[in-house]
Amino acid sequence: MSDLNIKKHPNFILRKKCEMLNGFGETEKQLASDMATTMYAAGGIGFAAPQVGISKKVIIVDVGKGLLKMVNPKITAKKGSSSLEEGCLSVPEKSINVRRAEEITVSYIDENDKECTKTFHGLTARAIQHEVDHLAGKLIIDYRPWYKRIFSKKGD
Repeated sequence: MSDLNIKKHPNFILRKKCEMLNGFGETEKQLASDMATTMYAAGGIGFAAPQVGISKKVIIVDVGKGLLKMVNPKITAKKGSSSLEEGCLSVPEKSINVRRAEEITVSYIDENDKECTKTFHGLTARAIQHEVDHLAGKLIIDYRPWYKRIFSKKGD
């Protein structure tokens, strides 16, 4: 599975809601490792399984503080808010101003198959929120103002 291809918008898999998993087993460990290889090669800081065509709740994030691997991440609390231009490996050559929480608390299963609840701040929090959006079939282009969505060119 090491050669994963990044799925690009408008690929239908990017709009599917992902399946919950029972844990972080060997299959998920291999998937997370292969996703990391693909993400680093593409210059990303976060990646979700649907971006490689797998509709399962697996995300990875690395904003320069080490690789986080999460199965079934669920945001349970949010604080503050800020806007920042975001890009996405599945929506190339687009950047969208997105308002997100500055601090989040997330429940997830870690790579040791342990249930965790942790609070994240700043860019890590933003990247996790972006990847959790992917698990729900939401893309950065969904944050565009309504008038830009209505009047956008076909394929945008």
